[in-house]
Amino acid sequence: MEKRTIGVGLISVGWMGKVHSKAFQLLPSVYPELGVKTRLVMAADTAADRAEYAVEVLGYEQFTLDYHEVLQHPDVDVVSICAPNFLHAEMGIAAAKAGKAFWLEKPAGRGAHETEAIAQAAAEAGVLSTIGFNYRNPPVVEHAKQLIERGALGRITNVRGTFFADYSSEPMGALSWRFKREFAGSGVLGDLMGHLVDLMQYLLGPIAEVNGMTKTIYSERPILQMGSGTHFDVIEGGEMGPVENEDYAGMLVRFAGNAVAADAIGTLEACRASVGPRASYNFEIYGTEGSIKWDFERLNELQVAIGRRGEHLGYQRVMAGPGFGDFSHYYPGAGTTMGYDELKVIECRKFVEAFLGGEHRNSNIQDAVAAARVVSAAEESAASRQWVAIAPTSGTTAAIRA
Repeated sequence: MEKRTIGVGLISVGWMGKVHSKAFQLLPSVYPELGVKTRLVMAADTAADRAEYAVEVLGYEQFTLDYHEVLQHPDVDVVSICAPNFLHAEMGIAAAKAGKAFWLEKPAGRGAHETEAIAQAAAEAGVLSTIGFNYRNPPVVEHAKQLIERGALGRITNVRGTFFADYSSEPMGALSWRFKREFAGSGVLGDLMGHLVDLMQYLLGPIAEVNGMTKTIYSERPILQMGSGTHFDVIEGGEMGPVENEDYAGMLVRFAGNAVAADAIGTLEACRASVGPRASYNFEIYGTEGSIKWDFERLNELQVAIGRRGEHLGYQRVMAGPGFGDFSHYYPGAGTTMGYDELKVIECRKFVEAFLGGEHRNSNIQDAVAAARVVSAAEESAASRQWVAIAPTSGTTAAIRA
């Protein structure tokens, strides 16, 4: 079978740029049924050493210091945008206007307004988009979605989601761009909570109403010169500067009425400054006939309880295996664990499959708008101390029911 070659462009050669590049390189061998070859055409970064690294190590044919050259290159069919948050809207809109299908890391924009602007540009240009909502992709999460959709849990009544991490738990952690509204927008709301909101909407449908609260745990951090390090750096004795966004966010949520989760309610929390959790990203979903639990730190396991009677009540540990999502593309039998990078390969597969005209199971810019509207409503609610209703978003892939 003749294979189609897809030309790949990359904007920003940081850690996530490396992950995207690896995903494209693995695609032909992990998913041979797609019938594609991937060609790494051009990478862009403002730092010359990182741009050169893209050619010398990652395997791109060319590098540039101007991302517009990637978008203008005639051999680039799809582009990965892995730059910091404050550049996402500019670059996403530019990619759309250049007619390039784009894979954009989240949050797509600094709030709902920027995200909607990217969505409008993509719609006007008629280009495909995918957003980096990778927590949709673990095979056990896909299995959980199937259990919910076929009614194994009954009517969904309530949920609890917590995305807790410790990457900002060090008080002397550097004041990187992530803590500045100009560059990041909101704090943990746009970062971890955006992921959690998308995951809940992917599993249960749209959130219709929120009541939120936020807290900044560390109001000052030592100043870090832009581009000289990351928020993981610890600076002792440095000049202090103000943190401009939140470390913790919580919200009460009410889901829109639908067949899966009619008027279900719940709580969602996210914190980037917790001491203890490393990447404890969890959800619990409760229904009239059963419930499920999942934790990213044990991403290959799902806790399942179905039924109210019998000898063996309570949760059973279900391991990922063939028949769960994309698991069989990686391993022949249950028990072998998948990792974060493989979730991004699955994400890449969904992107390319849609690009080739196949099923649109990829998270798209409308999914990013749906999540951003919830996050922005939570921030508004935290300020007003009132419930805030959320306008529905059309065109999401979260609404697809298998």
